[in-house]
Amino acid sequence: MKRICALLMIAGLPLLGFTQTNNYWQQELHYNIQVALNEKQHSLKGGLSVEYINHSPDTLKFIWFHLWPNAYKNKNTAMGKQMAILKANEKQGNPLEKKKEVEHEPGYIDGLKFEVNKQTAATENDTANIDMIKVLLPQPLLPGKQVTVTTPFNVKLPDYYSRSGYSGQQFFVCQWYPKPAVYDTKGWHPIPYLDQGEFFSEYGSFKVDITVPAEYVIGATGSLQNKDELAKYKQIGIENNKDTKLVLYKTSTPGKTKTLQYTGERMLDFAWFAAKDFVVRYDTLQLTPDNTIDVFSYGQPNGNKTWKNSTSYIKDAVRHYSKWIGQYPYPVVQAVEGPKNQSSGGMEYPTITLITSPNAKEEEMDGVITHEVGHNWFMGILGTNERQYAWMDEGINTYYQFRYEAEKYRSNSILSSYIPKDIKELSEDEFQARIYEVLNSIPAEQPINTPSAAFTSNEDYGIVEYVKTAVWMYTLEAALGRDTLDKGMQAYFKDWQFKHPQPEDLKKELETTSGKNLDKLFDLLNKEGKLF
Repeated sequence: MKRICALLMIAGLPLLGFTQTNNYWQQELHYNIQVALNEKQHSLKGGLSVEYINHSPDTLKFIWFHLWPNAYKNKNTAMGKQMAILKANEKQGNPLEKKKEVEHEPGYIDGLKFEVNKQTAATENDTANIDMIKVLLPQPLLPGKQVTVTTPFNVKLPDYYSRSGYSGQQFFVCQWYPKPAVYDTKGWHPIPYLDQGEFFSEYGSFKVDITVPAEYVIGATGSLQNKDELAKYKQIGIENNKDTKLVLYKTSTPGKTKTLQYTGERMLDFAWFAAKDFVVRYDTLQLTPDNTIDVFSYGQPNGNKTWKNSTSYIKDAVRHYSKWIGQYPYPVVQAVEGPKNQSSGGMEYPTITLITSPNAKEEEMDGVITHEVGHNWFMGILGTNERQYAWMDEGINTYYQFRYEAEKYRSNSILSSYIPKDIKELSEDEFQARIYEVLNSIPAEQPINTPSAAFTSNEDYGIVEYVKTAVWMYTLEAALGRDTLDKGMQAYFKDWQFKHPQPEDLKKELETTSGKNLDKLFDLLNKEGKLF
């Protein structure tokens, strides 16, 4: 997003309870996964058991599964083809200068042998995408009934790119296990993995046992159940938060392995990160007298110097989003600093996020951590279809990130290098008015409602789904008043947490709260070009 800033100048600009019906249903999953890391072969060996509960009114004859590690197998996958298009359409540098193409080590998943209730299940491969498979049920799954699907699996991790893989002896394990697709009133949603375009996942519980060499530190979705290991992380983390000499993790059993268990409820996904040299930091956040959560961060030993403030930034983000939208519901919140040779901002998973901003200054690091932690609300708790409606995830979250930056720093991550001193001295309201005047002037041809896979440029995707949506949310704030908008979003959060809201559900919540017809404002989601 930094590329667009050179085009902008800011000086001298003028100031400017919906109740669900009983017809709603969603499926329910309960995962039990065992996985072991082979650090030398950069591979995983695992076993999956997932209990699938059919809350739909339909009888199911099959279940679609995502096999997303196969997206890394070759250049002919949906991700490979998309990345080639995005690379060709990059809008930076000299178009006549040919850059050396990076060759990545392939990744894939194999060793699958699906069983349903201990009966061998046949499968059908998707004809277009090797990262999706249909598991045929030996007997039809009736409404209200459940089945247990099991399979062994092996994963070869690629070198780290597009959210997952290994870098040296560090492992960033995302999109790694066979995962049922969402089934809802619109049918199945089997989607291939894409680099640009995120996910649509079903809620459930996780119990995951991770076996690694004893020297490794792990950060993962959910809560660590090994009390001795948890106590060690906390002890080391408290020392490292004192900003004195860093304390690294050591084990009394080098050369051995250990198995750590993580559990979580009402979650959409599970990711984990492992390294021998992660710098653990730890703090606590008391949201209410009865709710104290653990705050962890895992940093690079020679990473960004601003990472020393990471737990402080995480805590402040959770405080603000809890106040603005609704209280953070999980017992832990975490962030992982990615490898220094990567710079992609971040990628979020429930209770944990990966941050790859090696050159970010303090305000920028705070902003990107806040954005990624904020996805616990807009994706993690409000489980929208990100592939279809990226704005309900990225854009609404960006609006709150901009509020956070304006309140705390009189800054904005898109325009940070171009904000004069006199603008930063304005009140928060006046500052935001100036900022959004500029953001609305950025060319954004596609409508906000454009599906993420329809964009052929990273810049266009970012400008439309992040920035243009933030402008739209600010327009709602101006039309309704901030207090009313906040009450509407809080009602939306309360009624739709751990569910799959659609755009019309957000609209009804805001109309019920405000007492206004919002047809015209929501019609702007389909408007080409600038909103105004």
